[in-house]
Amino acid sequence: MTTPVRRHHGGRIQERPVGWARNPLAEFDELLNSMSGLLESTVGSAAPVAAWTPSADVTETDDAFHVEIELPGVKAKDINIEANGQELVVTGEIKEKERKSVLRRSTRRTGSFEYRLLLPGEVDTDKIAADKKDGVLTVTVPKAEAAKPRHIEINERDESSG
Repeated sequence: MTTPVRRHHGGRIQERPVGWARNPLAEFDELLNSMSGLLESTVGSAAPVAAWTPSADVTETDDAFHVEIELPGVKAKDINIEANGQELVVTGEIKEKERKSVLRRSTRRTGSFEYRLLLPGEVDTDKIAADKKDGVLTVTVPKAEAAKPRHIEINERDESSG
């Protein structure tokens, strides 16, 4: 199998760039962040920047949904978790550090974030628990009793007794 190549004006062949198989949307996100940073460094931050969405994993067990959200450097007091029916909303803010020196480059995200999730089944919002460890917020959303799978026993009867 051959790899794609690019030809340039001089007729030279350029090999496929490293990272070609990466998520193309991640590159757009990086470009948007770079452009935003450039604009802020020249004009200043005049308008509030829209909330960004942190990375998360959602898993499901027989009893609950488990949501793990990456929030390194965020204090628990700066995170708000709300549940409304089947929707889970995690919001908060990563505050920018006050710097006493000249910042030459920054790729860390700051500002407001928002993570929204519509769960596929009925949940028990009264028993939701949250834990933060090593920069990962874990929210456990128990399923409602009606939504949990139930094993049905089969009564075996002798066929001759009818």
